[in-house]
Amino acid sequence: MSFFQVDQLTKVYGDNKVVDSVSFSLEEGRCVALLGPNGAGKTTTLKMLTHLLKPTSGTISMSGFSSDSDLREQIGYLPQYPVFHNWMSGREFLEYVGKLAHLPKAEVKARTSELLEVMGLSDAANRRIGKYSGGMKQRLGIAQAIIHKPKLLLLDEPVSALDPFGRREVLELIRQLKKDTTILFSTHVLNDAEEVSDDVIIIHNGEIKVADKLGNLQEKHQKPIISIQTKGPIQTYIQHWEKWEDVLEVDYEEDSAKVRLNDIEKTKRAMLQDIVEQNIPLTRFEVEKSSLEDLFVKVVRG
Repeated sequence: MSFFQVDQLTKVYGDNKVVDSVSFSLEEGRCVALLGPNGAGKTTTLKMLTHLLKPTSGTISMSGFSSDSDLREQIGYLPQYPVFHNWMSGREFLEYVGKLAHLPKAEVKARTSELLEVMGLSDAANRRIGKYSGGMKQRLGIAQAIIHKPKLLLLDEPVSALDPFGRREVLELIRQLKKDTTILFSTHVLNDAEEVSDDVIIIHNGEIKVADKLGNLQEKHQKPIISIQTKGPIQTYIQHWEKWEDVLEVDYEEDSAKVRLNDIEKTKRAMLQDIVEQNIPLTRFEVEKSSLEDLFVKVVRG
């Protein structure tokens, strides 16, 4: 059941429509990836959801709250480039954020200690933030976003600036956090979306292109592929394959093509026979499997 609803959300700067009539819903307890290339409208969308940016038009609603409710207390947010007071310790920073969230003094202390433990920062609690690694800062940033126990956690590119070790730490943390709260995180890296998300929303040029459960998308789009390359233009050799029963789609480059199939064994034999009969100057013939990356590239290329 949907607990967070976005309807026809639009943001216009002058003549530039950065976000165009975006609509989607989030189910409670799900982790959702907002996937898109740089400049797709991800950050602008998240800023509107947090009320940091006023939409040109459209509505944002949460189950259990009236349409004119201020939802900021129900939302936690980590921007793409979080800013810290580097002279503060991690503990001082979280206590400061807890006070800004109007938590009772006793709860600020307890919640700070709890989150330092959860984030694996207890040993560095009294160290200046300026001495933290990138991964530690990002975990501290997530801690400040959830100190008030929000119903919805929004993370803008939470791992994009991290080294592989820091990225692994934060993705594992997201995997743990999604057990207790609903998460919407933006990313331009498909592997991150596949690793921790339950649902995927693909945005491009400010428009939602795809929105579905990750499992559904994988089932629909993970099909066998024949990757073939020839000497010279390939389309003249294999264009007739498009009419074959088990050929779903052929994606051409100048001297190569990817052929997406239903039945790999039957069609592969027919292809090889046709290649021999035509004496096609073949340089590569490989069996692969399509993935969400193929869908993502197809959406971005239009």
